[in-house]
Amino acid sequence: MRSFDLSPLYRATVGFDRVADLMDRVMTNDVAQPSYPPYNIEKTDENAYRISIAVAGFAADQLSVEMRDGALIVVGRKSDADAEKAYLHRGIATRAFERRFALADHVKVLGASHEDGMLHINLVHEVPEALKPRRIEISGTASGRPVATHTSQTIDA
Repeated sequence: MRSFDLSPLYRATVGFDRVADLMDRVMTNDVAQPSYPPYNIEKTDENAYRISIAVAGFAADQLSVEMRDGALIVVGRKSDADAEKAYLHRGIATRAFERRFALADHVKVLGASHEDGMLHINLVHEVPEALKPRRIEISGTASGRPVATHTSQTIDA
């Protein structure tokens, strides 16, 4: 595994601590990342995403979805009632889990639904108006008189 020194990033930038922390987490947790429960992340639109997690055997009230500190945290806890059952074969894993997803800035959770053993979490990336690109009109003067700025209307001479 490679090790990156991010100290130059901390010295030369302001406000990118979260990006550096995310890179640190990805590099250190690469091996220890659990594979249960399996999940998909799909892009459903230009700014919309869906996380689908296979939660067979879990009821909706045994699942929790929470946003905290720029992360989406999904927790599944099974009740003790299943422990009393006598299984001849137990192939459906229903062990407790916690799955974390780091979210980019301005990503919001629209909602979650539980159907057919799948937990679907819909997300949207909403960029605030202040951060969207905008066109700046250029004005100037030529030989002492104002120059007309480019508009969508035609100007009569």
